[in-house]
Amino acid sequence: MNTSVRLAADIGGTFTDVALEAQDAEGEATRWTAKVLTTPHAPELGVLEGVRVALARASLTPADVTLVIHGTTLATNALIERKGAKTALITTEGFRDVLALGNESRYDQYDLNIELPQPLVPRRWRLPVVERLDNTGKVLRPLDEASLRAHILFLKSEGIEAIAVGFLHGFVNPAHEQRAAEILRAELPDVPVSLASEVSPEMREWERFSTTVANAYVQPLMASYLGRLEAGLREMGVAAPLFLMLSGGGLTTVETAARFPIRLVESGPAGGAIFSAFVARQRGLSKVLSFDMGGTTAKVCLIDDYAPQASRTFEVARVGRFKRGSGLPLRIPVIEMVEIGAGGGSLASLDAMGRIQVGPESAGAMPGPACYGRGGTKPAVTDANLTLGRYDAASFAGGSLALNEAAAATALDAHVGGKLGLEPGMAALGVVEMVDENMANAARVHAIESAKSYEGRAIIAFGGGGPVHGYRVAEKIGVNRLLVPSGAGVGSAIGFLRAPVAYEVVKSLYTRFARFDLDGVNALLAAMSAEASQVVAQGSFGAPTTETRIAYMRYVGQGHEIAVPMPVRPLVPADIADIRAAYDAEYTRFYDRPVPGSDVEVLSFAVTVATVVDHADPVAEVMDAPAPAPIRTQQVRDTATGQVAEWAVYARDDMAPGATVPGPCIVVEDETSTLVGPGWACRMDGLGYLELTKGDAA
Repeated sequence: MNTSVRLAADIGGTFTDVALEAQDAEGEATRWTAKVLTTPHAPELGVLEGVRVALARASLTPADVTLVIHGTTLATNALIERKGAKTALITTEGFRDVLALGNESRYDQYDLNIELPQPLVPRRWRLPVVERLDNTGKVLRPLDEASLRAHILFLKSEGIEAIAVGFLHGFVNPAHEQRAAEILRAELPDVPVSLASEVSPEMREWERFSTTVANAYVQPLMASYLGRLEAGLREMGVAAPLFLMLSGGGLTTVETAARFPIRLVESGPAGGAIFSAFVARQRGLSKVLSFDMGGTTAKVCLIDDYAPQASRTFEVARVGRFKRGSGLPLRIPVIEMVEIGAGGGSLASLDAMGRIQVGPESAGAMPGPACYGRGGTKPAVTDANLTLGRYDAASFAGGSLALNEAAAATALDAHVGGKLGLEPGMAALGVVEMVDENMANAARVHAIESAKSYEGRAIIAFGGGGPVHGYRVAEKIGVNRLLVPSGAGVGSAIGFLRAPVAYEVVKSLYTRFARFDLDGVNALLAAMSAEASQVVAQGSFGAPTTETRIAYMRYVGQGHEIAVPMPVRPLVPADIADIRAAYDAEYTRFYDRPVPGSDVEVLSFAVTVATVVDHADPVAEVMDAPAPAPIRTQQVRDTATGQVAEWAVYARDDMAPGATVPGPCIVVEDETSTLVGPGWACRMDGLGYLELTKGDAA
């Protein structure tokens, strides 16, 4: 008898992944997974099909499900592809061009033809209103309701579908924004309104307005999608509550997600980072790199002490590839990671100088790579892997999708090899080496920007492509240990099942340590704690919760802040010196030494309330066991040497705990394949995870 049946679904660019986990009365859990092609025209259809497949494999009914958790990149795709709602911005007179001006920085100082990201709202829909507050929230000019009402006829005539309201210093005093929303909702009851004081109540008007506009831009789309998904689940017979994965790593209700859909932009990748953190704790690995490669993108995330790095800033829709500062800024809680257009569906071509380039364009699920036989004619990374012998055409995706080797070779020859005088095998090698180097370079940059290194780290590889490319990426960044968990092909979906119900509130309150506003800070933190607790209570069902508090601080005159943990209780005068000392220590970690004699200022605070998640104890080592017999051999071209050789192929299900197989070889399963390169060895641990080690470690 199952006491709980939890179901998680993650929509990717090519595949939709579903993980189903049932727990019996003794606490033993059994998991089933499903991977189906994404349905871009109606994403909920792919989710519902994946749910049906997973339930059938588990011999369960929709009524057995007790909880559904979902993550999606739908909001991200709408922002990147500019397919959101027709959105207007109501803002303070004189500030309608903040979205276009930004902070006047240039992501490339020497590019005379620099391309800057265009605002989501064109200037004709950025409408000024007479009102003004000072930096303390004092009213300098009251809200001129007549000037606001004068815009309403224009909004109706333009067919505006969503409205963002952002006034100067509205994060300190939201009264004007709230009154404007009352008027707009009364006159335009069918048009959703997003307030900057609710979406992003922090200082820096460009980031605040940009985040609020993005929220409004995707709100109609996401609200409609979530409604269709919820209705589809109910029609299927799933009566369980539906929760959404947040970019910061927590779960929230459908109502909160529909109100603040911008917090969902990185929900899928966040699930992958949580999955890696859970696996790291199980194996007692305190320093790992999470490597998630799917059909469209690859994501890398540093995890220390079993917790992913967190951030409050994120960029979407970058116009300068991999260049920080070239996208639309969002001030939302996110798990900090690097995401690049490198996945199984990423398309390969030659640039103007005749060099192989891969991505960021993707074949997606439709038409998909050329080898899918669904109309695609351009070569993708999957075509290159197939041509190199890394996949078996008949058993790809558990045999549910037969691959066409001739179509892959033809596409590679037409778009890459033929133009370079290379036969398809060598063209495929160039494509895979390029995508591996792109991912390794992203990992190097991520470590440098985080002031960390890869010494002593292990890689946790998952996603459909992570185990395929993991060992080569590890070689490139100097890591000699790689872990491929069970269920790696649907790792993000499994990560959803490990996530807490959580919510973060961020608000600004400027104070300096020389005259620290103790009473004001305590009052603000208490209010933030109550707000976060109220949201979490909607989905925690009485489960115990934990709280964290963070202050974002900097030396006076600097331009960027550092996060410093704070006690979860009312502060007392003695805490001020301790928090200042903690800031100096964290600053020294980043920049090697503090700045003596300089005062420190706090710009904003963050409070997170989350349900307590049980963590498994690290697993004990197992005794060695005999290696299984290979199920076949394949001709594989090694991307490091270019040599073609026979690689043994093993079935993952045939490997017993403690069994070791030497590389080069391939370990296959329905949802992915793990490549074990020359000089590597692969061992099955006590959890059923594959551990790859290289050289002396092997």
